[in-house]
Amino acid sequence: MKNAEWAARGNKVFIGTYNRFPAAMVKGSGCRLWDADGKEYLDFLAGIAVCALGHCHPAVTGAIRRQAETLVHVSNLFHTQPQIQLAELLVGNSFADRVFMCNSGAEANEAAIKLARIHSGEGRYEIISLAGSFHGRTLAAVAATGQPRFHQGFEPLPQGFVHAEFGDPHTIEALVSPRTCAILCEPIQGESGVRPLGSEYIRAIRDICDRHGLLLIFDEVQTGLGRTGTLFAHEQLGVTPDIMTLAKALGNGLPIGAMLTTENIAASLTAGSHASTFGGNPVAAAAAVEVLTIMLADGFMASVREKSAYFIDKLQTVAARYPLLTSGVRGSGLLLGLVLTDRGIEHGADIVQQMFEEGALINFAGNTVLRFVPPLIVGAAEIDLLIDRLCRVLDRLT
Repeated sequence: MKNAEWAARGNKVFIGTYNRFPAAMVKGSGCRLWDADGKEYLDFLAGIAVCALGHCHPAVTGAIRRQAETLVHVSNLFHTQPQIQLAELLVGNSFADRVFMCNSGAEANEAAIKLARIHSGEGRYEIISLAGSFHGRTLAAVAATGQPRFHQGFEPLPQGFVHAEFGDPHTIEALVSPRTCAILCEPIQGESGVRPLGSEYIRAIRDICDRHGLLLIFDEVQTGLGRTGTLFAHEQLGVTPDIMTLAKALGNGLPIGAMLTTENIAASLTAGSHASTFGGNPVAAAAAVEVLTIMLADGFMASVREKSAYFIDKLQTVAARYPLLTSGVRGSGLLLGLVLTDRGIEHGADIVQQMFEEGALINFAGNTVLRFVPPLIVGAAEIDLLIDRLCRVLDRLT
């Protein structure tokens, strides 16, 4: 069957929550995908920062296969080897002492929200997040998200979430009240246009938390697991959170998330206070163990930083070549945005569409940037190919 036939079948049975491209992806390998018509695509979207080791990484595939042949699922009423191994890796390579496993970034953020509330005590339930933030699609995660367009039609949202102006710590402190229990933020706001918070801003937020006795929650669902050139983005900022959430790249495509925290804070969640039927599923956990093992190997993060420097240089060359459409580059590691001018923004969606037709996958984030989140195994030749195709598209618009 071809793309059109698959799309027609899907359109008859799915709720219309996605604006899908007219392609049914049937195969992936490394940084490339193939659709049902046999067309090849250079993937600089990676399942939206999920397939950090590329599609069908042999070692991850092998771990999945071995575990699927051994044990696919038991409930969390029992211990499982892959889950314990994964928790040990996360604890051994982070600030955290304890881990809760779930299935997605939204679920990890829900767990963090619940933990912050129960740990802070009666009457302290309010969480401050930032304008432009994105924390997931469940109701509490949507309420925490600082983008009104995600709220529309779902009101009234759960109470206890307020949003501070982006970039100004004074607006955060002005919102602190006796009800406040935590501040929730992403080191880089990916969905609103690859907006880094910056080390001074992050340190100011940490200081507010310390002075007011608040918990600091870092949503590293998109920035974590090597995306910025260190295992976690906050390692580069000199600030340690009290709670951190992970997902996306953790399973390299299998659904898994995690919420990490310290021994003292974790003690507030007791048996039966929170749970997840599929959280830390043996197959997903086995994949995540392999992902972390590869990422923690000598030289892996250094290679991400080297590729980042190369890619940034190429994108800066594009920005200089097309000043009417682009104005610069921002981001970190391999979470990068080519910032568009007002004229470029008018063409943002069309650029993404034309890149798709050229066989290159990117997206338009926050109505401000072209976002690039390729697999961390991307090579210089693939970056060059992406730049060539991007220039070909931008040439048509100048």
